[in-house]
Amino acid sequence: MASSEDTATVQPSVDQASVGRDNGLTYASYLRLSEMLDQQRCRSLPVAHDELLFIAVHQVYELWFKVLLFELADVRDRMLGGDTYRARLRLRRCHEIERVLVNQVDVVDTMTPHGFLEFRGSLGTSSGFQSAQFREIEFLSGADDHGWLARAGWLTAEDRRRLSRRLAEPDLWDAFVVLLTRAGFPVATASQRSAALCEIAAGDDRYSELWELSEALIGHDQMWSSWRQRHQLTVLRQLGVRPGTAGSAGASYLAGRAQLKFYPELWEARTCFGGSAPV
Repeated sequence: MASSEDTATVQPSVDQASVGRDNGLTYASYLRLSEMLDQQRCRSLPVAHDELLFIAVHQVYELWFKVLLFELADVRDRMLGGDTYRARLRLRRCHEIERVLVNQVDVVDTMTPHGFLEFRGSLGTSSGFQSAQFREIEFLSGADDHGWLARAGWLTAEDRRRLSRRLAEPDLWDAFVVLLTRAGFPVATASQRSAALCEIAAGDDRYSELWELSEALIGHDQMWSSWRQRHQLTVLRQLGVRPGTAGSAGASYLAGRAQLKFYPELWEARTCFGGSAPV
């Protein structure tokens, strides 16, 4: 279950007893706009025109990643508690956020390769590959990549602690398997889980909630894969076959990542249906 540390970042930072008396609260002060809008600091000299866009887009990504982590942790906890309805609601919200993430790449694509190269050197050793929140989403969703964590020497101690905890705690797939167990299915082996998923997919009304939840998980997996693919194409569009920032392999590395799936057993269950089954 989520710890108090997971929810601490979304707790109010003001005394709740004073809220009703705070008649001076404004849109700007509630959102802390002066602090937020002071964070887009270009490093190129003279300032390259496209650098502000690049910084803002990636900061917005990190804000959405924070929301996704909050929602996906709740999805996991709802499933562990047997609440399939609210788990599906949260996943639907995640799908829409992920749709925004995919579409946001269109804004990045308005940069020309020349425009990007004007400030690329200012990125130094930084790279989107280093996003701790991105990797935390993948760990929470079901990716089990201890090797990446061992190689990630740039992480802060706090980031490493959070990622290590994510790898140790139940993920979304673990929580879904708990629901299969509660429904009476044996789940000790891959073949048993496959049989359970095929029975659920067959349309028995007893398992309709599990089917809808499995579809919502597939939707999350599909949207995340779509984002990876769009990201890979954008890097290819901006850099061609050049290496990525911070020494990464660039587009070729991202192309391999685009094929990964969080829930391969859910995808494989699609083979349960015969050739005459309706699509």
